[in-house]
Amino acid sequence: MTSDLTFIDEQVLNEWVVAQRWFASKTREVSSVEIVDSVWLSDELVLCLIEARFPVGTHETYQVPLALRRGGDGEPIFEADGSAVYDALADPETGRELLKAMHAGRDVGDFAFRWTAGEAPDESLNVRPVGVEQSNTSIVFGNELIMKAIRRIEPGVNPELELLRFLTKRGFPHIAALHGWYEVDGRHVSATLGILQEFLDGAHDGWELTLDELASDPEGLLDRVEDLGVVIGELHTALGSDNSDPDFAPVEPSAESLSILYADVDEQIERVFLDLPESEATAPIQGRGQDVREKLSLLAHATVGGRVIRTHGDLHLGQTMLSSRGWVVLDFEGEPARPLPERRLKRSPLRDVAGMLRSFSYATAGSKLLRGHEAPDGWEERARERFLAGYHRAVDSSLLPPGQQATEQLLAVFEMEKAVYELRYELNNRPDWVAIPVAGILRLLESE
Repeated sequence: MTSDLTFIDEQVLNEWVVAQRWFASKTREVSSVEIVDSVWLSDELVLCLIEARFPVGTHETYQVPLALRRGGDGEPIFEADGSAVYDALADPETGRELLKAMHAGRDVGDFAFRWTAGEAPDESLNVRPVGVEQSNTSIVFGNELIMKAIRRIEPGVNPELELLRFLTKRGFPHIAALHGWYEVDGRHVSATLGILQEFLDGAHDGWELTLDELASDPEGLLDRVEDLGVVIGELHTALGSDNSDPDFAPVEPSAESLSILYADVDEQIERVFLDLPESEATAPIQGRGQDVREKLSLLAHATVGGRVIRTHGDLHLGQTMLSSRGWVVLDFEGEPARPLPERRLKRSPLRDVAGMLRSFSYATAGSKLLRGHEAPDGWEERARERFLAGYHRAVDSSLLPPGQQATEQLLAVFEMEKAVYELRYELNNRPDWVAIPVAGILRLLESE
């Protein structure tokens, strides 16, 4: 197998890359596209890292396995009509080759493939891509394993790999266990490329389940919500359980970090209220930006921080599944819009809690908007109470601020941060949903 890829016309490659659904910068001018690293997985399959460069001097790196057609002389060819090359992650054979490389623990050039534990995968497994995703690509192997190939590559260890490796090693039962991964450590970039996990066959998506049961069994759903609170409490306890690992050991937040948190939320509040459009949905908070900022200031002056740990980073009902062994938490990458180093920061576990509480608001409203069914009166408040009861029963209390009042105040800060972010998002993307974050902000304004 030759490692020479000079037969690929860079202009053709450029046009092909920018047309792909996973290419993130479609609105930007691309000055050049170049393959900066590669490894052959088989005679007709090459795993490439492609760098897209922009006129301003910045660049983005993408993972692109290419399947190449060979000419009559056996040499690989690349034609402008696209018939000679295609994105190989759509091909089951690519999944099989990646799976075999991980199980074998191969090291090839700058690329390393790793297997954590367990039996060798069955080579006869049915291999299928999962739907159409915008940013990453997932492949399922039978009903046993699922692999996420990360398309846009950021330097550093992906937080999902870090957290899954940590939790799997400790036997934490409420995750889809890690089975393998592959990565690159080269001159251009060192990064995680793909993550292989247990596939949760027959599990139910937490968001869809909540909408279903709000209509069919809202009281039984509250029992599930309390169970979910227990699982999230156990998750945070596990993530804060190793004082010997500097990447995971709980630490006391500095006064400076708390000040930065409040200043950041205050700036977000000021920004969103500066251009808040007048509408029926925004009427309850129109002109109340200063009230919201004063409420934040009151909370900030009264709050003691607790400890900070590695957290999920983007927790809501859509990041959970209900399986035969109870609730399972998924997608530990953190908020995708934030840069990777920021997603690896330690934060208060209450930030995750705030995300889940806001998700109950969305589920209550979504029941009407998406299913045409009104959630029972008071269901959201009872869901909050049941979730928090389960959470406090399970979490290591040393991770939280001392005392119920301080905990509630810090949680309110994170709910405010989340609701203000939601308001900006919904104004830009889903005007019909604006009333949901507005109600959340109003609730926090009127709380004692």
